[in-house]
Amino acid sequence: MVSATASHRTPPQSGLRRVVSASMAGTIVEWYEFFLYATAATLVFNLIMFPPSDDPYAGIIAAFVTYAVGFIARPLGGIVFGHFGDKYGRKKLLQLAIILVGVATFLMGCLPTFQQVGYWAPALLVLLRFAQGFAVGGEWGGGVLLVAEHSPDKTRGFWASFPQAAVPIGNLVATVVLLVLSRTLSAEAFLAWGWRVGFWLSVVIVAIGYYIRTKISDAPIFLEAQKEAEEHKHDRYGVFEVVRRYPRGVLTAMGLRFAENIMYYLVVTFSITYLKIALDVNTAEILGMLVIAHIVHMIVIPLVGALADRIGRKPVYAIGTVGAAAWGFIAFPLFNTKEPAIIILAICLGLVIHSFMYAPQPAIMSEMFPTRMRYSGVSLGYQVTSIVAGSLAPIIATALLSASGSYIPVALYLAVAAAITLIAVVSMRETKGSSLHDLDRVDRERLVAETGTVRVPPTR
Repeated sequence: MVSATASHRTPPQSGLRRVVSASMAGTIVEWYEFFLYATAATLVFNLIMFPPSDDPYAGIIAAFVTYAVGFIARPLGGIVFGHFGDKYGRKKLLQLAIILVGVATFLMGCLPTFQQVGYWAPALLVLLRFAQGFAVGGEWGGGVLLVAEHSPDKTRGFWASFPQAAVPIGNLVATVVLLVLSRTLSAEAFLAWGWRVGFWLSVVIVAIGYYIRTKISDAPIFLEAQKEAEEHKHDRYGVFEVVRRYPRGVLTAMGLRFAENIMYYLVVTFSITYLKIALDVNTAEILGMLVIAHIVHMIVIPLVGALADRIGRKPVYAIGTVGAAAWGFIAFPLFNTKEPAIIILAICLGLVIHSFMYAPQPAIMSEMFPTRMRYSGVSLGYQVTSIVAGSLAPIIATALLSASGSYIPVALYLAVAAAITLIAVVSMRETKGSSLHDLDRVDRERLVAETGTVRVPPTR
């Protein structure tokens, strides 16, 4: 008879590819919509959703504050979706998430401007941004777990990195849509109605993503854990249980996430602000540069995921963390040359460095928590950090630039974040090639020791 571990290591490749495709499709949708706001915040919302100001940075900071609301909502979404995802399954919650973010994004495209309704405009924008963030908060954990729990132990880093690669694809699609609209429409038409088209297109993309996700099922290891939980009604799961039993895993995940999250939003969001406001680079030119950078990011992420399977999670993550500490001091002088090729090089370098932290995250975090509370654990560790990291990064960086007139404080800010993450990297356990079934077995033995109840895994 084939063992559970052995069968887990050799899943049908066609089934695994289908799961990867479904996870990526939904993730592309979610992040197209989430990042559409990030780009629009710098190019559109700062001009039409807030009171006029003589300070060119004032509207951008206000737009980034509403942008941060999405990040504040993400941990709440992660907690709620994680709790019910551990109970009812990853697939059902992912289908709900994609619908919720689609509706919020479509309605965003229908919003009136500040000139039309005054402060109701930013208030409604904040409300919809919260709904967006809530949905995305639940999306990431479920999406990566679908792949991680279906993946062989020895190649989990590679396969689980594909949902991460879907993030730059979603960002790429959003950037391309805005680039096409900005190039084909006059500045007046783009500000008046053109930007709304990108948000309305979410209906089509959501329908496609939802359909693809109907064609997959939860991983056998989750179905086994679900059956066992039903047979032992006293079992607990959810955010409080994972914090109580695996505090080290939660804290390590948060630490790993800190510099990665800050760096990403400095590269793809704040860089737009710096290039446009500080250096007066043309909007269409900036968007074109980002298109190239997102393509590079998309290609590099799976390659780094495979590298993490080969040499380990810790050394790969350490490379990314050290690179993040140095990037700000390298990139901004390159930006200041105003040479398009050099600027593209600087942005691409940032996203390649980011890949060394981002690609191994799903495998690392999946290998920290047992199946019965994995959705809650990875969502909590991943999303809570975004409140103090990604949500504030563009705001802090813009404020530092506005106050000092120099990139140096921004570069130092990123370097300090990298130092914090490096501590987490040093303290984490190396989990390359580890078995999720073995992790569940250890968790089961802990419960037996605590309750004195003999627990037998479900018969296959």
